[in-house]
Amino acid sequence: MSMSTRFNFTDMRHGTSLLKRGFAKMQEGGVIMDVVTPEEAHIAEDAGAVSVMALERVPADIRAQGGVARMSHPDMIKEIIETTSIPVMAKARIGHDDEAKVLQSLGVDMIDESEVLTPADPFYHIAKNDFTIPFVCGCTNLGEAIRRVAEGAAMIRTKGEAGTGNVVSAVQHARLVKEEILHAKNTDSNGIEEMVDVIMKGFNRMPSVSEFEISIKNTPFGSSSELKKEVKSILLEVIEMERLPVVTFSAGGIATPADAALMMNHGMDGIFVGSGIFKSSDPKTTAEAIVLATHRYQDPDSVAEASRMIGEAMPGLEIETLDVRMENRGW
Repeated sequence: MSMSTRFNFTDMRHGTSLLKRGFAKMQEGGVIMDVVTPEEAHIAEDAGAVSVMALERVPADIRAQGGVARMSHPDMIKEIIETTSIPVMAKARIGHDDEAKVLQSLGVDMIDESEVLTPADPFYHIAKNDFTIPFVCGCTNLGEAIRRVAEGAAMIRTKGEAGTGNVVSAVQHARLVKEEILHAKNTDSNGIEEMVDVIMKGFNRMPSVSEFEISIKNTPFGSSSELKKEVKSILLEVIEMERLPVVTFSAGGIATPADAALMMNHGMDGIFVGSGIFKSSDPKTTAEAIVLATHRYQDPDSVAEASRMIGEAMPGLEIETLDVRMENRGW
């Protein structure tokens, strides 16, 4: 039997949960950078990024310009796919299955169901197990992370507060997830059941806005009873592993090499950087410096070297002054 007969390499690239998580695992220890042009994609690749996120506007511009933020134009995404040799990701709106279908058709390597874009569905996220390519989703706490994994996410990231250049929310989310995992580990069987019930409430938002006493028995992710079993299974896996069962990156507000090192030292598996690079005074050098600090985060001398490399970081925003808190998007 020939090699081509025995193996379908296209099927091997995409499809099963194992393969999706395997692709996410390949990004571990690296930096994923937001880019808006092929030129920026080349800067990211040359700096050592493991992947790029193709979008029309970095989060700082989305925040400043306001309005409805949607999936980027297919031509722009395709151009970046065709001009870089590293994996290309792209963002879809929360709950917008058809934006995700378009991105899958375009050939992106991973979809970010992103709170940076304007949510499309007020009740549910995308049923990610229905797709052949992996998804990354944001979280602010353990319950949110487990819901996204139950829906099929192959990678989780802290949401942070994108486009601010302020790392405080990313730190909050990383610390909270870690502490809630410790809480789960020290909880008895009754406590585990209570945690599962709390997590399940995130799938049951519709009754609160209905005029009638409706009861949700089926979701886009399966029946409520099946989903509850999956949530409990993931929670028990988290307790056994003492971490999330998928690769976990940090995102939102990372603007300096020291920020990247800080999040890696909080136990993150890698870093997403958006506005922090291309809103700095020297994007090329800033990209190289953040990659260096991410790789050598345990060595203060290397982080200091990376910090000396950069010019002026992007202007930052105080979280308390924001009109829109993107971290609150998603359920």
